[in-house]
Amino acid sequence: MKPSTTLQRRTFVKAAAAAAPAAAFAAGSGVIGANDRIRAAVLGVNGRGQSHMYGLQPINNVDVTTFVDPDLAIARKRAGEFEKKHGHRPSVVQDLRRVIEDKDIDVITIATPNHWHTLAAIWACQAGKDVYVEKPATHTFNEGLSLIAAAKKYNRIVQHGVQLRSSEAVREAVQKMRDGAIGDVYMGRATIFKWRPPLEAQPDEQPPSSLDYDLWVGPGKWRPYSKRHVHYNWHWTWDFGNGEIGNQGIHELDMLQWGLDVTLPDEVMSSGGRYIWDDHRETPEMLTTLLQFKQERKMAEVAVRFWHSNHETQSANGNLFYGSEGYLVISGYTKWELYRGRKPELVESGESPTKHYENFIKAVRSRKTEDQHGPVESAHHAAALAHLGNIAFQRDSKLEFDRASMRFKGDEQANAMLSKSYRKGFEVPAPDKV
Repeated sequence: MKPSTTLQRRTFVKAAAAAAPAAAFAAGSGVIGANDRIRAAVLGVNGRGQSHMYGLQPINNVDVTTFVDPDLAIARKRAGEFEKKHGHRPSVVQDLRRVIEDKDIDVITIATPNHWHTLAAIWACQAGKDVYVEKPATHTFNEGLSLIAAAKKYNRIVQHGVQLRSSEAVREAVQKMRDGAIGDVYMGRATIFKWRPPLEAQPDEQPPSSLDYDLWVGPGKWRPYSKRHVHYNWHWTWDFGNGEIGNQGIHELDMLQWGLDVTLPDEVMSSGGRYIWDDHRETPEMLTTLLQFKQERKMAEVAVRFWHSNHETQSANGNLFYGSEGYLVISGYTKWELYRGRKPELVESGESPTKHYENFIKAVRSRKTEDQHGPVESAHHAAALAHLGNIAFQRDSKLEFDRASMRFKGDEQANAMLSKSYRKGFEVPAPDKV
């Protein structure tokens, strides 16, 4: 069962209790005119959600009306901060399902932990709401197929939170490559160098009274509450996060596939591990992933490093693209440099702020996916590069990927890792079931 325009009902079951009351979802009111006010709810306000609330509110005819977080203490704190800055206090809601069913909400932005991204986005699409979802848009590869299906079936705008897509400077750099500025582009390199300290040991304990921990876990695998995971360090736990390649790395992976003009690879291999900290981190500190796009005759290297590292792109995080006549460097989100010949010469560089939220609202009003800078398909492809790289690391093997079947060749253990099991009541539906 799923929410739809005909108002169907879903029963949500909590892991630690009997079946909860059914929640009714209803589709939104339809097309939003150029002068209509757009009412936005932000899901997850501890971290990236703060960028959402303060990025959307200044846009003409947009109101951030609701903060949603399973930890009410955090939501109330953010509401107070927002009121001081903007003069009105958003309502605070603990359960995202209550907001998804609210007919007065037009768009939902999602800044929850990774394991919630896809399900929350699909529920919002089914309820007739447009979605801005943080990177990575998915927690597993197959979730991307379901998210694309939901966006198309319900005619929803789903924007991926990769701000560099709306950077005027970066868009200019990509166009330069398309125009042949460095010749035939054959290789890209993404650098993901973050200063990540060791994790402190934390015991299992009772969650704070302000937190609905069962709801926080949602579609993830149940683990006892611990500050090892809540509220940030879930990034380094496979059941909730995707490691650094699926954290900061999604920005660089999105840039990588955009700059190379590719989508999914034909071959992937990864090597790495934990070399510095003896802590409870499950994901690798260091990771090198090689991707072959044989059909396009292109390849890519992705380098993840913690702690001390040189800045190979004038920034800790960026991309290098190599062509037959030169190379192009993208540093962060706002600067690019072009070099030609054997003796590199700076040709052009530029800086520009990103306008990703404005681009999302533009597409919400126009209903044209071609207006989007971060459409749902690119969201899937960028996240997929991280998922496939992580699978190759965990399998400790070079893997061949069949783009037609969306499966690995000859490795059923790897194929099983394209998806995962979900807790009852929090299942991400298959593409044909959204």
